[in-house]
Amino acid sequence: MGALWIANVHVTDEEAYGRYAKIATEAIAEHGGVFLARGGRHVQLEGRDRPRNVVARFPSVEDAVACYNSPRYQEALSHARAASERDLVVVEEA
Repeated sequence: MGALWIANVHVTDEEAYGRYAKIATEAIAEHGGVFLARGGRHVQLEGRDRPRNVVARFPSVEDAVACYNSPRYQEALSHARAASERDLVVVEEA
């Protein structure tokens, strides 16, 4: 079953986050991830509003988790940690 990687992000340092995004894009593709949404228009109906929302589809939950734990994504994440406030969840598709 496929899985969705859903991130809600408030960027606090555009330059550092740009470095994250470049490396993360490569890491996600290496693990079979395809972006469905990256930023763009959104409507917050409940909860905390974060202006950047990203959804990527992976072949499986395991592929998404392997991407997150990969050395390449962890390298990307080192740029995002101090440059953003983030929530990230992986959800199996129905």
